[in-house]
Amino acid sequence: RGGVLFSSSLGAEDQVLTDLILKIDKSVQIVTLDTGRLPHETYKTIEDTEKKYQIKIQVQFPDYISVENMVRSKGINLFYESIENRKECCSVRKLEPLARAMKEKSLWITGLRKEQSVTRSDMKFAEWDEKYSVLKINPLLNWTEKQVWDHIKENNVPYNELHDKGYPSIGCAPCTRAIEEGEDSRAGRWWWEDPATKECGLHWKDGKLVPNKQKSDKSMFV
Repeated sequence: RGGVLFSSSLGAEDQVLTDLILKIDKSVQIVTLDTGRLPHETYKTIEDTEKKYQIKIQVQFPDYISVENMVRSKGINLFYESIENRKECCSVRKLEPLARAMKEKSLWITGLRKEQSVTRSDMKFAEWDEKYSVLKINPLLNWTEKQVWDHIKENNVPYNELHDKGYPSIGCAPCTRAIEEGEDSRAGRWWWEDPATKECGLHWKDGKLVPNKQKSDKSMFV
């Protein structure tokens, strides 16, 4: 095994890491997942990033047969019906494509920050990921939101225009909304669910979500 993979969702944190990584080593493989349900603004971010840094981001797609079978069986917007359906959709559109990209890799870089969510406050700078059998590095884990945006502005880093429209966290279009003042930064992701379940599965430990010990305030969410 060998090789380094940086998985980017094209969010603000990942754009900061893209800038930092490419200033050091342009051979690092940058992968993003195209679920087939992404906002137009995310595709534009891919284009802007490739132009600025003169690179090609590896776009990883889900298996079309799995997507077709899932949609035919449970409907085009199955994720609104139950947590189980939503997790299945995330698994087909995100987990399986990332698993393919992760083959033969020994180091996985992510843009996770503790401030983002109650589900991420217990994460460490470096930890072993059992699911993919790789060392996972979270370089921005202790960065503040201000530090992220200061870096973007100071270095003219391309970023997703949805951030300017109240979207601090951006995923698939049907599963992401702008947040209201005072809401958690990930309140707009799968907003119909309990905060403690709001991960797609990419960053669960031992194949499952490890919830934060402190209670979540459900009243913050729509």
